Amino acid sequence: MEVGLKEYFAEILYVIAMSKKTQWAIILGIVFFIGISLVGSYLASNLQFSGSLRGLEDAVVGKLLKRYDKVALLALISFWVLAFKCYRRDKNRFW
Repeated sequence: MEVGLKEYFAEILYVIAMSKKTQWAIILGIVFFIGISLVGSYLASNLQFSGSLRGLEDAVVGKLLKRYDKVALLALISFWVLAFKCYRRDKNRFW
Protein backbone atom coordinates (compact mmCIF):
# COMPACT_ATOMS: atom_id res chain seq x y z
CA MET A 1 0.00 0.00 0.00
CA GLU A 2 2.22 2.74 -1.30
CA VAL A 3 0.92 6.29 -1.27
CA GLY A 4 2.54 8.73 -3.62
CA LEU A 5 3.49 12.26 -2.76
CA LYS A 6 0.73 13.66 -4.95
CA GLU A 7 -1.98 11.72 -3.10
CA TYR A 8 -0.49 12.64 0.28
CA PHE A 9 -0.45 16.34 -0.62
CA ALA A 10 -4.02 16.12 -1.93
CA GLU A 11 -5.09 14.49 1.33
CA ILE A 12 -3.50 17.29 3.38
CA LEU A 13 -5.20 19.96 1.29
CA TYR A 14 -8.54 18.16 1.48
CA VAL A 15 -8.43 17.89 5.27
CA ILE A 16 -7.41 21.55 5.63
CA ALA A 17 -10.17 22.61 3.23
CA MET A 18 -12.81 20.69 5.20
CA SER A 19 -11.58 21.61 8.69
CA LYS A 20 -12.71 25.06 9.80
CA LYS A 21 -10.83 24.82 13.10
CA THR A 22 -7.55 24.17 11.34
CA GLN A 23 -8.15 27.05 8.95
CA TRP A 24 -8.97 29.42 11.81
CA ALA A 25 -5.91 28.35 13.80
CA ILE A 26 -3.61 29.00 10.82
CA ILE A 27 -5.23 32.36 10.03
CA LEU A 28 -5.26 33.52 13.66
CA GLY A 29 -1.61 32.53 14.06
CA ILE A 30 -0.60 34.69 11.12
CA VAL A 31 -2.85 37.59 12.19
CA PHE A 32 -1.56 37.57 15.77
CA PHE A 33 2.06 37.32 14.60
CA ILE A 34 1.70 40.33 12.32
CA GLY A 35 -0.44 42.24 14.84
CA ILE A 36 1.92 41.75 17.77
CA SER A 37 4.91 42.69 15.62
CA LEU A 38 3.23 45.87 14.39
CA VAL A 39 1.99 46.90 17.83
CA GLY A 40 5.43 46.26 19.30
CA SER A 41 7.13 48.34 16.63
CA TYR A 42 4.63 51.16 17.10
CA LEU A 43 4.96 51.20 20.87
CA ALA A 44 8.75 50.98 20.78
CA SER A 45 9.03 53.79 18.23
CA ASN A 46 7.01 56.13 20.44
CA LEU A 47 9.20 55.49 23.48
CA GLN A 48 11.21 58.57 24.42
CA PHE A 49 13.35 59.15 27.46
CA SER A 50 14.33 62.54 28.76
CA GLY A 51 17.20 63.83 30.77
CA SER A 52 20.08 61.59 31.72
CA LEU A 53 18.29 58.42 30.52
CA ARG A 54 18.22 59.54 26.87
CA GLY A 55 21.37 57.54 26.15
CA LEU A 56 19.66 54.30 27.17
CA GLU A 57 16.77 54.80 24.77
CA ASP A 58 18.27 52.83 21.87
CA ALA A 59 19.23 49.90 24.09
CA VAL A 60 15.80 49.70 25.71
CA VAL A 61 13.99 49.97 22.35
CA GLY A 62 16.12 47.14 20.97
CA LYS A 63 15.36 44.90 23.93
CA LEU A 64 11.64 45.69 23.71
CA LEU A 65 11.58 44.86 20.01
CA LYS A 66 13.28 41.52 20.70
CA ARG A 67 10.69 40.73 23.37
CA TYR A 68 7.80 41.60 21.07
CA ASP A 69 9.36 39.43 18.36
CA LYS A 70 9.63 36.51 20.78
CA VAL A 71 6.02 36.91 21.91
CA ALA A 72 4.83 37.12 18.29
CA LEU A 73 6.80 34.01 17.37
CA LEU A 74 5.43 32.18 20.41
CA ALA A 75 1.88 33.08 19.37
CA LEU A 76 2.53 31.88 15.81
CA ILE A 77 4.04 28.58 16.93
CA SER A 78 1.31 27.87 19.46
CA PHE A 79 -1.45 28.54 16.94
CA TRP A 80 0.29 26.28 14.43
CA VAL A 81 0.57 23.53 17.05
CA LEU A 82 -3.16 23.93 17.63
CA ALA A 83 -3.75 23.75 13.87
CA PHE A 84 -1.72 20.54 13.68
CA LYS A 85 -3.71 18.99 16.53
CA CYS A 86 -6.97 19.96 14.84
CA TYR A 87 -5.65 18.60 11.53
CA ARG A 88 -4.79 15.22 13.05
CA ARG A 89 -8.18 14.94 14.78
CA ASP A 90 -10.04 15.88 11.58
CA LYS A 91 -7.90 13.58 9.44
CA ASN A 92 -8.91 10.65 11.64
CA ARG A 93 -12.52 11.77 11.46
CA PHE A 94 -12.58 12.14 7.65
CA TRP A 95 -10.60 9.00 6.77
